Amino acid sequence: MSYLDRINDCKKFKKSNYIPFFYNNTQIGQIHLKILKHLHQFYKILSINSERIDLKAPLDTFKGRTSTMAQITLVLKNNKLIKGWRNEACPVKTSFTSPTLFEIERAAAPLFGIKGYGVHLNGYIKKNNQIYLWVGKRSLLKQNGPGKLDQIVAGGQPTQLTIKENLIKECAEEANISRALVASAKSVGSISYLTERKEGLRDDEIFCFDIKLPNDFKPINTDGEVDGFFLWPLEKISQIIKRTENFKFNSALVVVDFLIRHGFISSNQKNYNNIVIGLNRKNTLIKGF
Repeated sequence: MSYLDRINDCKKFKKSNYIPFFYNNTQIGQIHLKILKHLHQFYKILSINSERIDLKAPLDTFKGRTSTMAQITLVLKNNKLIKGWRNEACPVKTSFTSPTLFEIERAAAPLFGIKGYGVHLNGYIKKNNQIYLWVGKRSLLKQNGPGKLDQIVAGGQPTQLTIKENLIKECAEEANISRALVASAKSVGSISYLTERKEGLRDDEIFCFDIKLPNDFKPINTDGEVDGFFLWPLEKISQIIKRTENFKFNSALVVVDFLIRHGFISSNQKNYNNIVIGLNRKNTLIKGF
């Protein structure tokens, strides 16, 4: 196993198995061919042919489009095609800075290959000239990645919050990091991936943050989504990443990015260029950090 294995875990995608999903001639997602048989019942809402699926016009209001997609997703949920329903709306847009076309239930987004966004925070300390990284273990009750290792704080990006507001919220819920302490977090760019998972197609961009925490800081989970926290040196975390699949698939990429930026993975590392390229890293910095 290797760092590159973790990268390749997030590249399991065969384009020929998917059909583009459009609204108003703008592609907004991709739907697996095996899902098509479940969509023909929505012929009044969806136009389906061998080349594409279109959300039919005229749906000329944000509320109308959102309501129409909700009709579809609720039926698919009742047919057991969507699991882990969260009652959390996520935006449907072609890029993070483009207008939101409508909202969709977060658990339903991968079924339609809708692009998703999230925030991940690397919390670390420096001790004896070494960097130690806080790692969270996800609750066994989580729908995705139960029991997997994760960042100290991580979460999807809902519609109604800015990235900064979302990070503050997630920090409070997942690790009891105060708003004042979150202010010291640094926006360090984003990574992205396109990969097929059991919940559907994950086409995600993760906005990454670093925060240097006080050495005596102890994270405390307040929302029941984390079973515990560990403070480990980078060497131990590196070995876990390379030798196991203990980290949640996308959280492993965030760790690899951290290791590169902090000089733990150097250009002498085997397959270094492929690792860096595979992260699909952008210098997308969030204002206010």
